[in-house]
Amino acid sequence: MNKVIIMGNLGQDPDTRYMPSGTAATNISVATNRSWKDKDTGEKKDETSWHRCVAFGKTAETISEHFTKGRKILIEGRLRYGSYEKDGHTNYTTEIVIERFEFVEKKAGGGDSRPNPAGAGSTAAPPDGQPAPTPTGPPEEFDDDIPF
Repeated sequence: MNKVIIMGNLGQDPDTRYMPSGTAATNISVATNRSWKDKDTGEKKDETSWHRCVAFGKTAETISEHFTKGRKILIEGRLRYGSYEKDGHTNYTTEIVIERFEFVEKKAGGGDSRPNPAGAGSTAAPPDGQPAPTPTGPPEEFDDDIPF
């Protein structure tokens, strides 16, 4: 099984492009944070990890329309690995292909952040009841030469 679930904040505004077929593809980078107390020193430690994420079709368009830098998002998807050549070196990439997401709102009164209980923003299926298309192979190539 290839399944990833993360919740974090967008590091920049979504970048949406369209493939020659007209299908939208949106790239986002999501920061997740982890905090702990060092056992030896008692000092609080923080770690931020960055995740490259991509969405296709209606999911891509919805993310592009409703999210901006700093907004919290819950993502479910799958890992995809790739590589490309640049200046004679092979570069490897890892990204999360977004299959479903949820808006995450601040709890009234400034409490914890939690997924919206109504599921607003969920993209498990389009509003017309038809299943959302899930890319099964590599996405179509863009017209430019960017390797992602």
